[in-house]
Amino acid sequence: MPVVDTVFMSATAAVAGKIGLPAPLKEISARPWDVIVVGAGHNGLACATYLARAGKRVLVIESRERIGGACTIEEPFPGVRMSPCAYLAGLLHPLVVEELGLPSRGFEWTPAVNGLFVPFLDGSSIQLWDDDTRCEEEVRRFSPKDVAGWRAMNDVLRRLRDLVRPASGMMGSSAAGNLQDLWIGDAPSQEQLEDLLAGDSEAHSLLFDWSMAEFVERYLVDERLQTAYLGQGVIGTNASPFDAGTASIRFHHASGRLGGMPGMWGYVKGGMGMVSFYFCDAAREAGATVAAGIGVSRILPEEGVLLEGGERITAPIVICNADPIRALNMLDTAADAAWARKVRSVPIEGCTVKLNVLLRELPNFISRPGMLEAHHYGQINAPLTKSDWKAGYAAARAGCLPEQLWCELYFQSVHDASAVPTDMHTMSVFAQYVPYAFAAGSWDDRRNEVRALAFRSIGRFCSNLEEAVVDAQVLGPPDIEEKVGLTGGHIFQGECLPAYMWSNRLSARTPMKGVYLCGACTHPGGSVIGINGRNAAMTVLRDLNSSP
Repeated sequence: MPVVDTVFMSATAAVAGKIGLPAPLKEISARPWDVIVVGAGHNGLACATYLARAGKRVLVIESRERIGGACTIEEPFPGVRMSPCAYLAGLLHPLVVEELGLPSRGFEWTPAVNGLFVPFLDGSSIQLWDDDTRCEEEVRRFSPKDVAGWRAMNDVLRRLRDLVRPASGMMGSSAAGNLQDLWIGDAPSQEQLEDLLAGDSEAHSLLFDWSMAEFVERYLVDERLQTAYLGQGVIGTNASPFDAGTASIRFHHASGRLGGMPGMWGYVKGGMGMVSFYFCDAAREAGATVAAGIGVSRILPEEGVLLEGGERITAPIVICNADPIRALNMLDTAADAAWARKVRSVPIEGCTVKLNVLLRELPNFISRPGMLEAHHYGQINAPLTKSDWKAGYAAARAGCLPEQLWCELYFQSVHDASAVPTDMHTMSVFAQYVPYAFAAGSWDDRRNEVRALAFRSIGRFCSNLEEAVVDAQVLGPPDIEEKVGLTGGHIFQGECLPAYMWSNRLSARTPMKGVYLCGACTHPGGSVIGINGRNAAMTVLRDLNSSP
């Protein structure tokens, strides 16, 4: 891989996350440990850091050779650095960024202030800037009758974010550790949320009730503008934008406050995997031991873990960063029956396909021609009509491919030339819906068909896509499951719809004594956040302090 500046500040990045064993396995097994963390994804590493800083002897065990899980850096093509799954930072919690010292470690990000560009088949297009003034001007040009509704739609998002995750300085808070931020600590109950939202029926409906279609149709008139937003309500979600509760997915992804910029997403210098690499540096600096290439076969409550090779490592506390189905399998007969039923009740079958693409030039969009335009610096959607959304979801649920995919595009190389060889570009494609299992054939049989479908769906809006593509890596749900270890290929360790969020999400504390969870299956949900790991660490420390 090419060397980037941030590598010099990160021992983990210097070896591309392949840290190996810090000592012979026999020696690691013989050491006394207070805590074992299973899985070196970003939340597991964050959890380990806080516990090690509290003086605990912490061992992190990662089954793959490279740490980071879905948020890592690989070389899918010679000389090209890309994260296989995670692509943008937005929900990364400011408190974790501050406490783990990410800026001093080299963390830099470029806010994607150019927002979301959406071209349409009729030749029109809209650039939904993240700057309200510029975006309003664009909406006024595109659909003057929608300006007031667009303002109202954004206002309810803002009101709900300020209630659930108030900015620093609000409600008596200060600094990144806002005590009124409901993402920090235990999840609030339904009653607490109801009290908080009392008097704001729109905010309540957004958080709990509306489909994404209801949300946009309530505020917007132009159907093109409505469809421009529909995909934001189903990101990583095996549901149709016409299904109840999907508007909450839009809110979840608009909840970030990274860099003090509400709702903003952006590109991390060096790639998203640098976040996990910095977390790993912080964990090891705090005294945690991180070992990669070791598989855990069993979690033994109050005893430790049994490795796939038969070795036993003892610790009174085990924290699982793997998804809850894998945790359940590792617990086997030691799992509490009621807890196991709750774990199995959370849908965990993925519906997304990720394409990592090497380009010789950027896509040239017919509605706004140019090879390095404002829209290339933000996010780009290849939209679907409402009938396409409905048909596509139904097709995937039936084990078939739809006629078109909804695709969201990101270009890391525009912001970070170190990611690719000279005069080349990367394109990350996040698309849905695809089936986890085909009614006919397999992913190995039909991968090229999925690739062609994705490029055909995008190419409808471009003049040069076919000749621009050099190579592409196609990861369907089973590939994500195998490559990253996420059951069902679900990128959030289970659905983030209202029925599975807040106090309904799995708790860090399990009924099995000494066993905890710290991954995306816990509050506040999925994405690269880091606060899940911190919350779990604080729960463990509280329990230790309260034990006799």
